[in-house]
Amino acid sequence: MTFAQARSHDTFIREQTALSRPPLVPEVRLYLATEVTPLWQATQHQLESLDVPPPYWAFAWPGGQAAARYLLDNPWLVRNRRVLDFAAGSGLIGIACGLAGAASVEAADIDPVARRAMALNAEANGVRLTVREDDVLETRPTAAGLWDVIVAGDVCYEKPMAEKVLAWLRARAAEGAVIIMADPGRAYRPASGLETLAEYIVPTNTDLEDRDRRATAVYRVLAEA
Repeated sequence: MTFAQARSHDTFIREQTALSRPPLVPEVRLYLATEVTPLWQATQHQLESLDVPPPYWAFAWPGGQAAARYLLDNPWLVRNRRVLDFAAGSGLIGIACGLAGAASVEAADIDPVARRAMALNAEANGVRLTVREDDVLETRPTAAGLWDVIVAGDVCYEKPMAEKVLAWLRARAAEGAVIIMADPGRAYRPASGLETLAEYIVPTNTDLEDRDRRATAVYRVLAEA
């Protein structure tokens, strides 16, 4: 991404969102779409005219909130460890890991606007976040591994993605990484190979979800399904 593109994305994010605190994780501030910001009202046609992908990064999804809450309440899981926030979106989980004392935090997302949003969000929270621009699903860590902990929130909503992501996460678990995943009951969450760590009731908005609260579980992903 060029400097001009980054500046353009930053301007778009700041103009279209507002710094807000997710209900389950009030310790963190994020640039989010709210009822009073233009992005909340934007249609698909308007986004296409701006050449902007669907702004998944502009919402604090239930899985991200639950994972962030769990890691802030259990900082020993990430303290002094190398962490990857996978499909990071807003960067909420990675920011929570930074606040919890992680030695280093990388955040990965294939959406270039999301990458700028997570950088701005990290800055707003005084957290150092290394934003990756590659597709980490194509990355096979060395025998020693690149990360001690990998965290993913809300990645089981689409079958092809869920299958590919879970296979990659299980491979990293087999190499010794601790894999944490949070899911609010999405259709393609696997039925086995998950150890439940915690459960939360996450306030949600009915413009995004089919109910105003979602029961969301935090799991450890095991190497074998």
